[in-house]
Amino acid sequence: MELRQLEYFIAVCEELHFTRAAERIGISQPNLSLSIKALEEEIGLPLFNRIGKRIELTDAGSVLKRNAKMVFQNLSNARLEIEDLSAQKGGSLSVGALPSELDYRLTPMFIRFFQKYPNIRLKIFSEIDVAELVLSADIDIGISGKPAYDSRLVIRPLSRDEYGIVVSKEHELSQAESISLYDLRTLPIVMYPKGLWGRDFVESWCEKHGVQPNVVVETSSNPSLFLFVKANVGVGIVASALLESIDSLDLRFIPIRDYPPIRETSIIYRSDKYLNHAARAFIHFVEDYLKEQ
Repeated sequence: MELRQLEYFIAVCEELHFTRAAERIGISQPNLSLSIKALEEEIGLPLFNRIGKRIELTDAGSVLKRNAKMVFQNLSNARLEIEDLSAQKGGSLSVGALPSELDYRLTPMFIRFFQKYPNIRLKIFSEIDVAELVLSADIDIGISGKPAYDSRLVIRPLSRDEYGIVVSKEHELSQAESISLYDLRTLPIVMYPKGLWGRDFVESWCEKHGVQPNVVVETSSNPSLFLFVKANVGVGIVASALLESIDSLDLRFIPIRDYPPIRETSIIYRSDKYLNHAARAFIHFVEDYLKEQ
């Protein structure tokens, strides 16, 4: 069994189509079919069921696919570790974060990290499903709300933030010291659209406590949300971590005194992926940075 055969096999697994897989890896379809046939003869079991023009993995194929991916992950780890030995304080790093976090809170942190490690090539992705990007190995590290447990992920808690409301200085509640979660039932609210992490998190929390937010405007942008609030169209429900950006916009943050939504921010990465110098440096930097906030 050769690595090239496994590469061909993985391509067919992902495409579930011999012609498309052959085009993707740059060989002829007959040669690809011969390679898979030789692999099946070596194993002694079929790897694919051929159903007309469709194909699907057999049980043996599923076992081989899982283990072949582990082989390629281990090879990737070895290459990264060897590169790390020669690069020393350089290297590259890809990080994903929620759009709402990147707008204000995290970009200054990324700037300080780059200033401290200017030889690290940094790629930053703004995405809703950060955990999925980590699991698919599209990024090295994710920063997001605590994801559901997955044995493939390492989840390191970073911070806990309480949510409150943000209002304009002209709002009738602008002088209030705090509000009740139940007061949200009567307030016009500006929120993210359904399907975005922040909206789903806040609505789920409110519904758990018998509150249905009165959403009058939906916008996926934090700057846009704050401008609607500043125009006194409605109030926003945001994490206390955004206080600094709120202050600069001349808005007021009012804590929720009973049952405030609490977001746990975590740093996440794959448990089976080698962490190079850049990734290790970033994790330690982020943990120290957020402790100071």
